[in-house]
Amino acid sequence: MTSKTSYSMPADMITGRDFVIVGQQPWDEGIGSNCRNIALEFSKHNRVLYVNSALNRITLLREKTEPRVQRRLAVINGKEKGLVSIQPDLWNLYPSCITESINQVKVRPLYNVLNKRNNRLYAQSIHKATDELGFKNIILFNDNDIFGSFYLKELLRPAVSIYYSRDYMIADGYWKYHGEVLEPQLIAKSDLCVANSTYLASYCRKYNPHSYNVGQGCELDIFTNATGGAKPSDMVGIPGPVVGYVGVMQTNRLDIEILAHVAEHLPHMNIVLVGPEDEEFKASRLHAIKNIHFLGPKPPTELPAYINSFEVCLNPQLVNQTTIGNYPRKIDEYLAIGKPVVATATEAMTFFAEHTYLAKTKEDYVQLIQQALAEDNNTLHAQRSAFASSHTWENSVKEIYKAINAI
Repeated sequence: MTSKTSYSMPADMITGRDFVIVGQQPWDEGIGSNCRNIALEFSKHNRVLYVNSALNRITLLREKTEPRVQRRLAVINGKEKGLVSIQPDLWNLYPSCITESINQVKVRPLYNVLNKRNNRLYAQSIHKATDELGFKNIILFNDNDIFGSFYLKELLRPAVSIYYSRDYMIADGYWKYHGEVLEPQLIAKSDLCVANSTYLASYCRKYNPHSYNVGQGCELDIFTNATGGAKPSDMVGIPGPVVGYVGVMQTNRLDIEILAHVAEHLPHMNIVLVGPEDEEFKASRLHAIKNIHFLGPKPPTELPAYINSFEVCLNPQLVNQTTIGNYPRKIDEYLAIGKPVVATATEAMTFFAEHTYLAKTKEDYVQLIQQALAEDNNTLHAQRSAFASSHTWENSVKEIYKAINAI
C-alpha cells in the first residue's frame, strides 16, 4: 500500500503519514467523540488505524450476550476479521485479545506487571494490523487512555507518541488510585501532549514542556442554521423571558443552588431545563419551584429549537476537579445560535470571556442574566455565531499538526 501524497498544502499540514489512534471509546459505541472526529480529519490527508479498546474480562462476564461483546468474541475466536475498512484511508481494529480487569489490584508492583501484560496483548493485535496495512513510522495518538495504552510507546516504538488530554480523568473514582501515579508518567514520556482546554494544557505542562492547547472542534451545522422556526410544543405555554439549560443534569457537575437562587430572585422569568437527570437531581428541591420547568431528554436534532426558544442560556457549573478543566461544548452550541450566555467562571471559560457573561457567585448570575437581556442585539448575535463557527475540527487538527512539527 502507498501513502497519500499532497501538494500546495499549508506549511504545518502533515500528509502521507500513518496514524494509530488508541483510546477509551470504541468506534462502534455509537455516540460522537472528539477522537472519532480527529480520526476523520487525520484521514483526509493520511492513513489512520482507529483501535477499539480491548475486551476486558469483567465486561465479558457481565455482558456476554450483548452484540458488541459477541462481535469481539467472534474476532478473538477467529470467526471474523478484526480489521475493518470504514472509508478510504481509515480502518477500525477490533483487538483479538481479552485483557484482565485489574483496577482493584492495589499493590502497585503487581498491578504494573499485570498491566504490562495487558498492554503487550493489545500491542500484539495492533502490530498485526499495522503489518497487514503496511504502516511505517507511525504517529501514535492516545486519547486519554491512561491504563490500557500506558506501555504502547515502548511496545509499538512509534516515530512520534502523542497524549491527548480532554478530561481531567483522575478526578473520577475509577481512574484516581492508579491514575494519579500513571498519568503524570505517561504525559512525561510522550513526545508531546495536546489538550482541548487551557487548564488541561497547563496540567500537562507540569510534566512535559511540549504540551499545547489545540482547542476543541464542534459540529455546529444544526445549530448555526437554527434561527427562526416553530417553538417546541412543550414550550408554547411557558411565557418569557425564558432562561434555559440543555444537557445532562448531574449533581457533581451542575450547581443546584445557583438554579434555585436565580428562580427565586427572578420570579418573573421561567427557567427551562432540557436533558436527563441523575437520581439526586430528580430528588432536588428544584422540582418544587414553580418557575422551573424540567422538559426531559430530547433527540439531538431537536435541541437547536429549544436553545432558539431561550432568551438567555445558562451553564451553572459546579467548580470541582471534574469540571474545572473541561471544554464546555454546549457553550459553542449556544453561541452558534447567537444566544447570550451566562456561565460559571472557570479557567476553561476564559477562552469564551469576550462573548459570554461569566459569574463567580449565584448573585452574579441574577445580575448578569438581567444585563444579558438588556444588552442583547442582532450585532452581538452575529459576533457570537461567527466566534463559535471558527471552532472546527479542521482548525483543531491544524493545531495538532503544528504541535507535532514543533518537536
